[in-house]
Amino acid sequence: MEIIELTVHELQEKLKSKELSIKDITKAYTDRIKEKENDVQAFVTVLTDEANKKAEEMQEKIDKGEVKGAFAGVPIGIKDNICTKGVKTTCSSKMLENFVSPYDATVMEKINDENMINLGKLNMDEFAMGGSTEYSYFYPTKNPWNLNKVPGGSSGGSAAAVAANMVPWALGSDTGGSIREPASFCGVVGLKPTYGLVSRYGLVAFASSLDQC
Repeated sequence: MEIIELTVHELQEKLKSKELSIKDITKAYTDRIKEKENDVQAFVTVLTDEANKKAEEMQEKIDKGEVKGAFAGVPIGIKDNICTKGVKTTCSSKMLENFVSPYDATVMEKINDENMINLGKLNMDEFAMGGSTEYSYFYPTKNPWNLNKVPGGSSGGSAAAVAANMVPWALGSDTGGSIREPASFCGVVGLKPTYGLVSRYGLVAFASSLDQC
């Protein structure tokens, strides 16, 4: 089985047993992004170079015993309405085309605390207002199972990236189905947590009384 076909749990086990290194895993995913992204168009901002550099740094720290954690070195993709310090957060809109957040969303702080590796920001319907990811300002995302079909929305980039094995898992957001619908369309698992269970701080709002990371 190829690295990109492993579950997150299997990646963790192989990292723990030293059967795979963080560099091996990250390179497998960045190579896959280079192979599939032109067709699927799941990303707004690709961070492959940054991810490979971080993987090297993380591997050194783990080898020295400086970093521990259940998810250290596991790659992830982030929906582009979740603020990421130093990386563009566009909400797939013209208005925020070049916006770089000065802070991380709480969910990103938690991901960074776990030393996960961000592979990039994922496409969506503009400001999460849509159900097909055809309404991104940049370009529509395609369903990796059939490029003539939509991946659902608004977290279509997140679901399509997982389905295409470009990321092992991804963050999305759901107001009225925006995680659940694209997960269904792309044949992957999507979870909308109980409202209030996961912090919305740093999630660009659509409807604050319903939004969930």
